Order: sequence, then C-alpha cells, then structure tokens
Amino acid sequence: MDYNYHVPVMLQPCIDGLNIKPDGVYVDVTFGGGGHSKEILKHLGPKGRLVAFDQDPDAQANIPVDDRFIFIDQNFGFLKNNLRLKGFKEVDGILADLGVSSHQFDVPERGFSIRFNADLDMRMDLNGNLTAAEVLNTYSEDKLHKIFGIYGEVKNAKSLARAVVTARLDKPFTDINSFKAAVSEYIPKGKENKYLAQVFQALRIEVNAEIKVLESFLEQAADVLKPGGHLVVMSYHSLEDRPVKNFMAKGKFQGEVEKDFFGNQQKPFNVVTRKAIMASEEEIARNNRARSAKLRIAEKI
Repeated sequence: MDYNYHVPVMLQPCIDGLNIKPDGVYVDVTFGGGGHSKEILKHLGPKGRLVAFDQDPDAQANIPVDDRFIFIDQNFGFLKNNLRLKGFKEVDGILADLGVSSHQFDVPERGFSIRFNADLDMRMDLNGNLTAAEVLNTYSEDKLHKIFGIYGEVKNAKSLARAVVTARLDKPFTDINSFKAAVSEYIPKGKENKYLAQVFQALRIEVNAEIKVLESFLEQAADVLKPGGHLVVMSYHSLEDRPVKNFMAKGKFQGEVEKDFFGNQQKPFNVVTRKAIMASEEEIARNNRARSAKLRIAEKI
C-alpha cells in the first residue's frame, strides 16, 4: 500500500466512525492510495467484504491482493448501480474522503497543481471530455464569473472572468503558465499561491462536476445503507462540507427538515457528530493536508 501516494487523513477516527462489524459489507468510495481500505480490511473477518471505488487509473496500482476486496473503476456518483451489479443491495458502512489525493497534485501532467507547468487538464476521470482548458476557452464571461466566485470564493471573480475572456481572443489557453501570465495583474501581491489555489479549485470542481456528484452520492448512500449503518465523510472546504452537514442533519441540501402529517421528521440519518471532528495538532504537523479536513458521521435511521 503506497502511503507516498496519499497519506490517509484522520485514519483512526474514520475507522471508529464506521463502527465495523467483522462480517459486514463496507464501501470506500475514494480508494486512492488505499490507506483507509487497508485499515478497514484489518477489521473484517473472512465473511466481511470491502467494495472500493476510484475513477483514477493511477489508483489501481494500489489494489490489495485480498479475496474480501472488490474494486470498481468508477466515480462514486454511480454508487447504487455498481453495488447492485456486484450483488449488494445494502451495506453496513460507507466512507468518503473527498478532495484530490496528494498523488494527483504531485503528478505534473494531470494539471492539478500550480507548482508545475502542464496542460490545463484537471480531469479525475481521464475518459471525461471536459478539461480546464475547455472551460477557460469556451465558457461565457458570466459563467466563468460564477464558477470563480462560487467554487473558488475568489474575491475579484468578475474582473478575473473578464481578463480570461479578453486574453483568449489573442490565443487560446493551453497550459498553466500561459494562464498564469494572462491573469498575473489580477493576482494579489504576496498572496499568489492562495489566490491561484482558489482559482484552480474552482476549475477542478467544474471540470469534475464535484458538487453535483457529491449530492447524488449522498442521496444514494441514504438508499443503500442498512438501518444502523454509518456514513463517514471527510471534506476539505466549505463547499463540500455544507451539503454533507445539511444532508446528514436534514436529509436535504437546502431548507428545513420535511415533516409528516403528525409532525415527525422525515430524514434518513441521525447525526453522530454534533460538530465536525478535526485532526490533532500532531497529525497536522505530520501531514499538512489534514489541516483543513472536517469529518462528519451519521447513522441511517
């Protein structure tokens, strides 16, 4: 198992949150380097099963040799159908570690990182059609403004969108350096890395439809978990954490909990964690990625 690929964040709290039964069926929807999966397998008996999802072909190098392990090379937005195809109607626990693995940031040609020059790609699924270059070269100014503002929480999203649309008239964006050069005067001095990280986050979320996929996954998780089964989700920014928090608490992404005729709450989960669990200072010192992680746990009613 390759911990250089991606150091698992809050490993023990995730395992505790799943409340693993040795003969249960568990799902790790973000396999990546396999760190969380390896730990789940340690808690399973001979009859237990672990199903893992990952759409990134690079993750397949980390698949363990274990009869109890089933790998599905798909996005977790297709959770329910893929579990059915493997013969699982219900499962005992689901773990999702959202965000990009450190491996993806460290491979220059994937285009996720501001540290290297590479094609403006950012696809998690290399079979996907939409790339960051296409977003920057074809989206309207208004659409770019919304993406930078909502997904990146970029302060000057409007003027950045205008700069992109103006610059591409001369020549289309192809690589990271050409993009950085075209928007350099809009980047706040002394905050270059933070600003570009926000812009790249916005592009990555759009390219991979991350928020739509997350919401679809949460709804499917409510369908496939057995009563008493645990949903454990770790997110890294407020755009991910908000839908997770709302859905766990209310069974919906906006508005208040639905009630039946008698005033009983209609929602799929009870929240186990009143407040999000955060990484310890020691873990953050060892693994900087843990700094922004928020872990939430809910139990299927």
